[in-house]
Amino acid sequence: MQNLMDNYHVTGLSMACIEGCKVSRTVCYGLIDANSEKNVDIHSIFSACSISKFLTSMLVMKLTDLCILDLDEDINEKLVSWQIPYNESNRRKKVTLRNLLCHQSGVVDPEGSFPVLDSKIGFPTMVQLLEGKTPYCNVPIEMNYEPESDFQYSDAGFCIIQLLIENVIGKTFNEIMYEFIFQPLHMENSTFDPPNEGAVQSNFSTGHNKAGDEVCGKYPIYPYPAAAGLWTTPSDLALLVIELINSLKGASKLNLSVSKAIEVITPQGTKEWTGLGVFLDKTEKGIEISSLGWGAGFQSMMVAYPDIETGLVIMTNTDLGVHQLKGIIGDIYRAYPF
Repeated sequence: MQNLMDNYHVTGLSMACIEGCKVSRTVCYGLIDANSEKNVDIHSIFSACSISKFLTSMLVMKLTDLCILDLDEDINEKLVSWQIPYNESNRRKKVTLRNLLCHQSGVVDPEGSFPVLDSKIGFPTMVQLLEGKTPYCNVPIEMNYEPESDFQYSDAGFCIIQLLIENVIGKTFNEIMYEFIFQPLHMENSTFDPPNEGAVQSNFSTGHNKAGDEVCGKYPIYPYPAAAGLWTTPSDLALLVIELINSLKGASKLNLSVSKAIEVITPQGTKEWTGLGVFLDKTEKGIEISSLGWGAGFQSMMVAYPDIETGLVIMTNTDLGVHQLKGIIGDIYRAYPF
């Protein structure tokens, strides 16, 4: 592993292995920060970027099980502080949680939108974002095609989901996630709150570029929690993967129904490879579910095979500038004996 780290110039890496629906092994290499001597350990926290969408999906499934939300209801029925503007593209089919979760809602992210936080501008609200009133997204979000007719990967879609959840529950997204996901699963090193000064001095990992240098700001923040704001560890993410696998067997710690767990890994809409908040692939080991995280200074991957109760979560504090499968994460994934 150290040879791979050296070859790819990766500063720090953490990995959790799942076998028999349990965390069987954790592996940590390198440094939490290239300019320190602190080693990565099982408590080192990484930016998970878009793997946040997997957690958002699991939260939605829990809230639909409680009849707080409905996967197939017109989302405007419960949105309070902002409404999806209907037009000729979506007048016949209404936008639902289901097609937002599988990126088939009709939303197309404006070019150049959803960058890392600019400390001089500060945090936008979800309403400001969706109304196009911030530099993070400077045009209003609208539907560009009929729902369920095409796939367009969308951070804006998950901002809409976050706004809906906050409107309905009346709490912040992190508070809701803590109550329904983090606390019951004992995900003690996970948060959607951005790193603060105290946290940064403890277990938060610094992001690095492909040259091994610290990225600007050290801890890049994506102010869109449901889409890309998760900070966590591979061990914590593995707990959620295990929860999904157990839920499929009727053994959920969250009391998630089998039917809702099945929805997550069922092909949705026009694409066989799109589930709800995860991506799917048919293999000789059964269905493969995966989620990838890629942002400033960090890359990660979650992959699992529910049929054989195995999985792997890999997180690095280095952005290699190439797709995960073309870097160290891909090498580990292909070599791992699932």
